[in-house]
Amino acid sequence: MGSGSSVDRPRLLVLDDREGLVAAAPGTAALRELCEVSILDRPLAEVPDADLRDVRFLLAIRERTRLDAATLARFPALELLLQTGGHAYHVDRDELRRRGIVTALGRRAQVVRAAMPELTFMLAIACLRRLGEASRQMSAGEWAPLTGRLLAGRRLGILGLGRHGRNVARLGRAFGMDVVAWDRAGEDRGTGTARTGVDGVPLLPLEDLLRSTDVLTVHLRLSDQSRGLLDRARLQSMKPRSVLVNTARGAIVDEDALVEALRDGPLAAAGLDVFTEEPLPASSPLRSLPNAVLTPHLGWTVEEVFTEFAAIAADQVRDYLGGVLWRDELLDPDIQPAPGRAGGLAEAGSS
Repeated sequence: MGSGSSVDRPRLLVLDDREGLVAAAPGTAALRELCEVSILDRPLAEVPDADLRDVRFLLAIRERTRLDAATLARFPALELLLQTGGHAYHVDRDELRRRGIVTALGRRAQVVRAAMPELTFMLAIACLRRLGEASRQMSAGEWAPLTGRLLAGRRLGILGLGRHGRNVARLGRAFGMDVVAWDRAGEDRGTGTARTGVDGVPLLPLEDLLRSTDVLTVHLRLSDQSRGLLDRARLQSMKPRSVLVNTARGAIVDEDALVEALRDGPLAAAGLDVFTEEPLPASSPLRSLPNAVLTPHLGWTVEEVFTEFAAIAADQVRDYLGGVLWRDELLDPDIQPAPGRAGGLAEAGSS
């Protein structure tokens, strides 16, 4: 039944498989050939510490459980963290470094690159066509046709022309939109004048982009530079009746200033999948705004993504046990396994 006996195979714990999709994925069958696999469909807080002491490998589903120092201390044998997705905002990196825990990211994932742009345009269309209002009225037994607006012929402004932003640009052109972008890397290289970015997308200075865009969509990584980027002054500078879509990170937008811009202008609507605090508090004023379309951080939660997560994890475990991990997939490539641990690291392509 795979390599090694149940005695010498490492134990792997999957966190937060609420939907049961990782458990059912073909990649998990491959993981079971390599490890003793346990899958949690309940909060980690409900699991006794004694049941975690022999866990050597941990598969974390995006950012559903915060892996701070106190949580990581519950895993004294942990040596490999498999982090689905390309980021690890919820992980205490200093603690990982102190303990020498190798962390592999799911940067090779391809399906999510389709999932995020699809949600972006779902939210944009919902805002422009006022689908949230229409649905609420229909549910209340009303029939009050609402007048919306088209994507076609409008300007799409993209903040961040990375892997998601590029796909959004391509879809925007398919909708017949005038696509422009702002990218920090491009601005750092330039002089603030208009330039051309990836796939021929014009790059504009940020203030010019905000003033001229009909639909602004955010695809930036959360960093010290992007946190609070869309503050009150910048939101107030946006084009009248424009729409904001955020599927990146909530903290990039000042939520108090956003509420003001939705109530009093200039924004006509906002489509939001991410928030500064998640879950979004029941008391948040965003919940009561008729021109806010809200979704519970579901940009990546499609069945196909979970299937891919499991397959990537199986490949990475196999590589690790064979002594190789791709350095560009590691959260911290300088972390080397502690002496005596199975597996290890080598440069990509070595054996």
